[in-house]
Amino acid sequence: MILSPEVLKALEYVATVTGLGYAVLAARRNRLCWAAGAVSAACAALLAGLRGLPMQSGLQVFYVAMALYGWLSWTRSATQGELPVGKWPAAWHLGAAVLLVLLSLGSARVLASETGAAWPLLDSLTTWFSLLATWLTARARLENWLYWVAIDTVLAYLFYAQQLPWLALLSVLYIGISIGGFLAWRRRFRTQMVPA
Repeated sequence: MILSPEVLKALEYVATVTGLGYAVLAARRNRLCWAAGAVSAACAALLAGLRGLPMQSGLQVFYVAMALYGWLSWTRSATQGELPVGKWPAAWHLGAAVLLVLLSLGSARVLASETGAAWPLLDSLTTWFSLLATWLTARARLENWLYWVAIDTVLAYLFYAQQLPWLALLSVLYIGISIGGFLAWRRRFRTQMVPA
């Protein structure tokens, strides 16, 4: 598919603006974050696919589906009481990290031999860990924000290297928003632990 430079820039701007909206609204625990995230992901899926990042493109398609799951999860919790911020045990993080690194090595090998992927290992690592971080966000787990800091640091480089400067900038902004989200959710987690 060949799109004009103007259309590509417009898609990148829309992905950036709605992506920022997603992150800010998620940090505030506003369920509209999922609608903004779906629009951003749809645009980013097309852009990543056109720039030789097939795992990122597939991930963005998954994000569109996760936006529906997140919306339903947060909507249900709004009617049943707010979904509390929780934590995962350290052993679960370790187990997930080992599994995701192994999956990344396998998918990177396939991408390197079967596709024209520009960055097979980084594309794979950021994709697999993003799946975990997205699920942790939808389940209101505090650690999701720490995963996003690491993922977005790598993505900022990856998008910049693939000549997607606005998505690279969005990833840099996500780092700051993720730090703020972590601090806000940690405060909420601590207040949940204090007996009324």
